[in-house]
Amino acid sequence: MPIAGKNRWARKLKQGADVSAAGPNQDSAFVFARNFFKNPRMLGSVIPSSRFLVNQLLRNVDWEKARVIVEIGPGVGTISREILKRMRPDATLLVFEINDDFVQHLRQNFGDTRMRILHRSGAEVLDALRELRLGNADYIFAGIPFSIMPDDARMAVLRNSYDALPTGGVMMIYQFSGKVRADLEKLFGRVHRLFEPRNVLPAQVFHCVKR
Repeated sequence: MPIAGKNRWARKLKQGADVSAAGPNQDSAFVFARNFFKNPRMLGSVIPSSRFLVNQLLRNVDWEKARVIVEIGPGVGTISREILKRMRPDATLLVFEINDDFVQHLRQNFGDTRMRILHRSGAEVLDALRELRLGNADYIFAGIPFSIMPDDARMAVLRNSYDALPTGGVMMIYQFSGKVRADLEKLFGRVHRLFEPRNVLPAQVFHCVKR
């Protein structure tokens, strides 16, 4: 994003403007944008996921079946909040976040006991599920920047996520780049690609089913 654009967003945030199409509170928007300015490549966008992207990700979830849901890289919890609205009363949402600011924000703003916030890498998903005796994950959502991660770190997250799913389990990945698709096809075989042009930035969504 050009410097002028960054400055314009910073002025809006200072004035307390709500800059997200997804409608998070002002504190969420500020925390997200502040971290974008620190490391724009890690987040890709100055605002959280739009409601259009959230609906694209969640529209085909079988909420009756979904007992264990994993989210890798929840950020300020824009998608987490919608998952909690839709999932079963006895389901568990397990989120993995390594950013200190985001972890603090999630712990301060989410009081739902169905949500477990882990200050750990998504590469540890298999270990965490075993430690918590949750079994397999029915759905895994991930929006971390796979395209800029070292190969070994990227594949650790993907392989462990694949192993954490049962046959028929689903992994949904949303990205601003299509680079991760080749790795997904090696693990899952056929990958269904969706596109959400109304997000900022336009996002690709990869729907992967373990067979």
